[in-house]
Amino acid sequence: MVDQETRREILVGAGSVGLFIALLVGVGMQYGTNGLTQTGALAVVGVIVVFVLVMSGVGIWMSRQY
Repeated sequence: MVDQETRREILVGAGSVGLFIALLVGVGMQYGTNGLTQTGALAVVGVIVVFVLVMSGVGIWMSRQY
């Protein structure tokens, strides 16, 4: 049986990854009609930076829960 803390970690991690995927799909739909433009490429880099920052924040938050 998985305890409540582990379940919370799984849900927060999966939610963060789901948000990352949704943002990438949004950028692809916005900027990827005829190939990725320079603006679209910058948006993808921005999404990756946001994802790294969010996952770092989630990791710090989870480490302070115990």
